[in-house]
Amino acid sequence: MSDLGDQTKRLGLRSFRAKFVLVVGGAVLFDLLVTGGLALWNVQRLSRDAAAEVGRGLEDASQDFIRSYAETTAARVNLLLNQVHSDVGTLAGVLQEQIDRPVRKSEIGDAMARGAPGAVTVAYDQKGGWAQNLPGPLSVVSVWGYLLDANHVPLPDVQTDIENSAVLDLVAPSLLANGQSKLQMYYIGPKERPIFRTAPYTDQAQTFDKLYPGHNNSEFWSFFFPGLYESWDGWARDPETRPVGFDTTQTAPYTDAITGKLIVSFFQPLWSRDRMRVAGAAGADITLDQLAEIVENVKVADNGFGFLTMSDGNVVAINPVGEKVIGLRASSAAGSEGVTGLDRSLRRSIQPAIAQLPLGEDGLLRHILLDENGERVPYLVVLKQLQPTNLWVSGPVRRENMMLGIVVPEREIYASLFAAQAGISEATNRIVIYQILALLVSLCFVIAAVFAISKRITGGISALADAAKRIQAKDYSVRVDIPTRDEVGEAGAAFNRMAEQISFHTENLEQLVEDRTKEIEDANLQISALNQQLRSENLRLGAELAVARRIQMMVLPKAGELEEIADLEIAAYMRPADEVGGDYYDVLKNGKRLKIGIGDVTGHGLESGVLMLMVQSVARALQEAGEMDPSQFLNRVNRAIYKNLVRTSTDKHLSLAFLDYDGARMTLSGQHEELIVVRNLGNVERIDTLDLGLPIGLEPDISPFVATRDISFGRGDMIILHTDGVTEAENRNGELFGIERLCESARRHYGRSAEDVKSGIIEDLMTHIGTQKIHDDITLVVMRHR
Repeated sequence: MSDLGDQTKRLGLRSFRAKFVLVVGGAVLFDLLVTGGLALWNVQRLSRDAAAEVGRGLEDASQDFIRSYAETTAARVNLLLNQVHSDVGTLAGVLQEQIDRPVRKSEIGDAMARGAPGAVTVAYDQKGGWAQNLPGPLSVVSVWGYLLDANHVPLPDVQTDIENSAVLDLVAPSLLANGQSKLQMYYIGPKERPIFRTAPYTDQAQTFDKLYPGHNNSEFWSFFFPGLYESWDGWARDPETRPVGFDTTQTAPYTDAITGKLIVSFFQPLWSRDRMRVAGAAGADITLDQLAEIVENVKVADNGFGFLTMSDGNVVAINPVGEKVIGLRASSAAGSEGVTGLDRSLRRSIQPAIAQLPLGEDGLLRHILLDENGERVPYLVVLKQLQPTNLWVSGPVRRENMMLGIVVPEREIYASLFAAQAGISEATNRIVIYQILALLVSLCFVIAAVFAISKRITGGISALADAAKRIQAKDYSVRVDIPTRDEVGEAGAAFNRMAEQISFHTENLEQLVEDRTKEIEDANLQISALNQQLRSENLRLGAELAVARRIQMMVLPKAGELEEIADLEIAAYMRPADEVGGDYYDVLKNGKRLKIGIGDVTGHGLESGVLMLMVQSVARALQEAGEMDPSQFLNRVNRAIYKNLVRTSTDKHLSLAFLDYDGARMTLSGQHEELIVVRNLGNVERIDTLDLGLPIGLEPDISPFVATRDISFGRGDMIILHTDGVTEAENRNGELFGIERLCESARRHYGRSAEDVKSGIIEDLMTHIGTQKIHDDITLVVMRHR
């Protein structure tokens, strides 16, 4: 009876166990209900937020993918065009050398006439009224009727052009066989003698007679390319009038007379020796198939496609499926110039959304609706602008930026978005069901568990409460003994460990603080020592660079030395890009003989500056040793520098040229940038040094490559020496200062003192650079004959 009374008492409403069951059980049940309800609400909200966030992310990713795809495809088209520009430039360079060096031109022409007479001998065609060489040579040359004399023989100047242009047979086969695939390459003579030489050989004039009646009685350039030659003439008078900053000019797509294919022609004008007139053109043709192959192979999703359009909306490349989707209507448009072009404009599309696209916006991304079998289907369009080019379309040359377009159905590009949203919805429903089941199971488990463990928990809690009171009374020796192996037992063990740690830290607090303080002081001392070492190292390196720069500037010619030269005014300017530069110039005097040197070490900085000092020292030593021969002088400088570079394992070298002046004659030797001479009335002459030497330090012996050239240098004449830091200086638009601007600046300032000319050119250069960073050393030397 007594045991039953005790049990009843422990289970009574006033007992701790009963209170524990009521309070803890009720709280846990309430918490489960509230937590479960909040969890269900949060799952629903998380589902909505996740769907929205995933939607934005996938939409951005899809759009970024399309933009990246468009940029990559545009880069491939740009690469194709650049390769064609390069090949045309190579051919033009060979032909320009023929013009600039008449002796060489004559020698090559004579050699071709002897070695390949079929390439320079033409026969008159009575029916056509023109003359053309017979099949056999690598190229065909056509001579129009108005270029023949009364005996149907080419006029003397025309025959000379025929012979000289035969150099095409040497160059064109290699260019056609290598690099970007080209349909044909050709040379067209100047307006007064427009012979037409094309490689490979075709029935050129015969085809022209069939397709372009009357061409043989009309001026060639005006008949086929009206306005093109006149635009080039304008460039010769003012290079700044070029729409894009290079000479290469392309045509709009047109039908080739010989092959019947749609082609794009690329021209590069040739210039007279004085660069004041057009002297003909070099050219190459590529078919639209090559451009279309890149564009038509665009594959985005299942039905995405690409197209290439001119800035006026005329589509030059698109696959048949894409042409139908965007509603293009293609036709051939014959122009008055005698060539047939392609007319397939976006502006005349039957799809209003396509016809209204703003073609001038680079990187445009737009959502549009297109009609498909009476249904409005959403599409995504991306436009990417290609690099600018000079374009001729029956009139003056203008600037052209072709556009690459990518079109893809939104249902395909966003397919992953729709799938992700459906998956999120399905997962949400599954989580809600699982959450409700888990909540019900938890409620049952909690009710059973509270009753089952209430007795064990309350005993341990009471022991912990008593021990806590003793800790509060600062009795840190207290420990509890809870034998259970549940959470309450772990709480008892944790309490005992806590009591031990409190006891330990209370007894050893001062010692712990002292040890930690000492560790901090030692660390501070190490940090201070490292900071002091770093400051010392920075000061040492700064001092070394300052000394190197000071030594470099000390060996440059002094104003007093230059003023002692009776016949010449010399002014110079040097600005290193770093603390120590790699440019070199010097004026060495030995009696009445002067040696003026200028060079440019690869790179800049301390190592380049040291190599510059080596060159100055070797040149001074040779001058003092009495070495007078320019070629031998340059060879000895090279040997000394080469051996030093081998010893120091340095991979640098430099361009280097010298001017020798004995009071009457000026002699140039060595390979460097072009030398500029300005004579009376501001006439500018550019002298190429490419064939006068080899870079210093590349080979142990350069004597086979060294040559000299005498330069006329009379009273009032002015010579400009410079490094590539002048011509390659960029403005904020990435445009180079260039040799043309340098020549124009020298011409404008001609007639002033050397110092004033130097200052004027530097002022023009700095105005061009503006706020742009200077990336290379700048050196300029101006010499004026008094």
